Amino acid sequence: MPVTYIEYEDATPEVRAVYDDIMATRKTDWINNFWKALAQDPATLRRTWEAVKEIMAPGALDSLTKEMIYIAISATNQCGYCVATHSAAARKAGMTDEMFGELMAVVGLANQNNGLAAGYRVEVDEKFR
Repeated sequence: MPVTYIEYEDATPEVRAVYDDIMATRKTDWINNFWKALAQDPATLRRTWEAVKEIMAPGALDSLTKEMIYIAISATNQCGYCVATHSAAARKAGMTDEMFGELMAVVGLANQNNGLAAGYRVEVDEKFR
């Protein structure tokens, strides 16, 4: 089924309220396609935006660390859209080309070794329990 993007001018007041919050929070004047797609279901749009605001805000982990974790998981899940958008956010937060390269090396290594450990059914060592 083809995706429908809900533009601001076509949005319901409920969707516009979320769009307005996204733009104010992110200090931008546009809404990206992820949010426009989710706007087909206003409850999912609102719930997802609230989770993003809460979880991606600085806390025990800083914003750059959170964005890099998000990139790593997105690369593993092969979500090119999420890799692109969160790479832009991470770069804005200070990620360099060298940091991105190391991150992708860790992602590749972890995926390889996770597969090996799972395939060999390696038991967790007693010292790690």
